[in-house]
Amino acid sequence: MKYSNFEFTNPWFLWMLILIPILAVWMYISRNRNQAKLVVSSATSIQTKGIYTYLYRALSVFRLVALTLLIVALARPRNVAVTTKNKKNKGIDIVMATDVSGSMLARDLKPNRLEALKKVAEKFVDKRPNDRIGVVLYAGESYTKTPITSDKSIVKRTIASIEYGGIEDGTAIGMGLGSSVNRLKESKAKSKVIILLTDGVNTAGSVDPKLATELAKGLGVKVYTIGIGTNGMAEMPYAKDYNGKLLFRPTEVEIDEKLLKYIAEETGGKYFRATSNSKLKTIYDEIDKLEKTEIEEFKYYNYQELYRSLVIAALVLLLLEYLLKNTLFKSFI
Repeated sequence: MKYSNFEFTNPWFLWMLILIPILAVWMYISRNRNQAKLVVSSATSIQTKGIYTYLYRALSVFRLVALTLLIVALARPRNVAVTTKNKKNKGIDIVMATDVSGSMLARDLKPNRLEALKKVAEKFVDKRPNDRIGVVLYAGESYTKTPITSDKSIVKRTIASIEYGGIEDGTAIGMGLGSSVNRLKESKAKSKVIILLTDGVNTAGSVDPKLATELAKGLGVKVYTIGIGTNGMAEMPYAKDYNGKLLFRPTEVEIDEKLLKYIAEETGGKYFRATSNSKLKTIYDEIDKLEKTEIEEFKYYNYQELYRSLVIAALVLLLLEYLLKNTLFKSFI
């Protein structure tokens, strides 16, 4: 048990410490008034006795120190260790549905849309320690990259490993949404959320986005949609050279905002437009605030009382003073 906080239970008793210097002055004055003076021609014969006299006078310090310790003990000093335990009252299951089509390599966000998203998404995961998160990727088709899990290290590794390619190119928004809904179908969480991100228009796939929206709505799944891409023109890949390197040219950005707004409104979510890196970060921060897991916090306090040792020390000093006065220094009384 680590005690990290020190406190006084009854701190008002510490005001009594003002009495200590007053008593010290009073004892000094009283002793000088009652002390008899003797004039002798030489002090050599009483030097030894004089040493004992000074030691005897020092016994009054024992009394003052003992009184100080007793006053501090009355203030009840103690160390406090606080243990905090959290109970999750309302869990949230989240699926991050991410478009990985070729247009996600456009350079209107830096270094490109996909890399900008990955960086923001990883930070979002860090902010959701009490939730389960899954990752669905889609382009011309869709698949589950990571099932819903509470292991954030797996989710972050998954996000970091996302790359363009590996599946047919295109933008199958309906399939991406449908796969995400399917991931949440068996979820027992009280709140189920999909964050659907795309930079284009539904051009592929066998699932109608509106049908997938109805499925999400029927299961009580809330969908936040994000259209990523600047307004106007953006440097987008259109082909590869003989070395396999992507070639870019200015292309007009086209996002089906009407569809994304429809999906969000029908499911009780919200539509966002990310036109820059900073805007994308702001959007994920807002979603984080909108979807908060309810946590009940329990605090357990352990106290280490310190006053007992102070009382014992004070009693030892008083006892020592009494014994010395009635033994070694008895002749000075």
